[in-house]
Amino acid sequence: MREVTRLNNRYGDDKVSDGCSIFGVMDTSGAVMPADVAIRAIDLMRDRDNGLGGGFAAYGLYPEHADEYAFHIMYTSRQGQRDTEEYLAESFTLLQSEPMETDPTAVPNPPMMQRYFASVRPDRLAHMDEAQFVADRTMHINTNITDSFVFSGGKNLGVFKGVGHPFDIARFFRLERYSGYLWTAHGRFPTNTPGWWGGAHPFSLLDWTVVHNGEISSYGINKRFLEQYGYVCSLQTDTEVIAYAVDLLVRRHGLSMETAAKVIAAPFWSDLSMTGGPDSRMQQALRITYGGLLLNGPFTVIIARAGEMVGLTDRIRLRPLVVASQGTKLYLSSEESAIRLVSPELDDVWIPMGGQPVIARLGHVPTSDEQWSMDEVRASAH
Repeated sequence: MREVTRLNNRYGDDKVSDGCSIFGVMDTSGAVMPADVAIRAIDLMRDRDNGLGGGFAAYGLYPEHADEYAFHIMYTSRQGQRDTEEYLAESFTLLQSEPMETDPTAVPNPPMMQRYFASVRPDRLAHMDEAQFVADRTMHINTNITDSFVFSGGKNLGVFKGVGHPFDIARFFRLERYSGYLWTAHGRFPTNTPGWWGGAHPFSLLDWTVVHNGEISSYGINKRFLEQYGYVCSLQTDTEVIAYAVDLLVRRHGLSMETAAKVIAAPFWSDLSMTGGPDSRMQQALRITYGGLLLNGPFTVIIARAGEMVGLTDRIRLRPLVVASQGTKLYLSSEESAIRLVSPELDDVWIPMGGQPVIARLGHVPTSDEQWSMDEVRASAH
């Protein structure tokens, strides 16, 4: 048999990269941290990305505009900017509009980046939910206005992403000027989708952001299920369905994040059939109702929203995730080394079970003991 090891691992090391790099840190006290924490951690894992995508999301970013929607919008033409601003003016009161301060020497051929702080015009809401109104306008820009793409449009948060290594993207957006209580970061190694500015991670809708390592082989089914509820997947990457799925399950259908995790990383039918209790019946009902949102394929995701950060892997844990805590901070990462770089002394370090969410919230830092106790409950039920 032909020896292929030297062809796919020419340096002879024993490291398995397993695709993209992801990192998240949340200070559950609400204290803000400089961007440097996320930048250094994700840059340490540079061998996981190939320069075709990097990005960051930060929460608590604009306290002086906390009650307004902060839109980060990418333009590839002036006409696209004019059309988008005309469309926004029909639905929003634009309180501030400014070019985002960038360093164009950091990456080649960057698009134009504009930031807006806006509030919804009361006369446009009628009987419509405000969040749904903003989500619909975001979707319209991404799918119907040429040369315009919304990177983020939630309150007190921002997404910064593009084509380049994460360190280059941080330089481009001059992230050293920003601080937040929650940061996520992504280094991309695209496989079956193109590397382009709008397709970089994090993906965002309202105050949801998602970074992802892996491949969603159920993308077609997930996409068709979401289209029934008005979501349009137009950004040419499988990760987009994850952001829309959690928005549908949690915001629109009122499920808890713990329950939403049981939908997108549902237990196997064979596991459910082993128990007959209320929890098993509930999970069977979720599988039947939301079967189109089950994510198949290898994945690890960090899902964030205001006041909350979630780490979740596929059911058999085909992509890595390390969790650690130090004081009021929780860390999620593809590699423990990235966490140790920014926080050498840790209180707790563990690897979560496949399909079991790790959830940090303002005022609460999860522990490994919580994970093990949940596993014991499940084991006793079997």
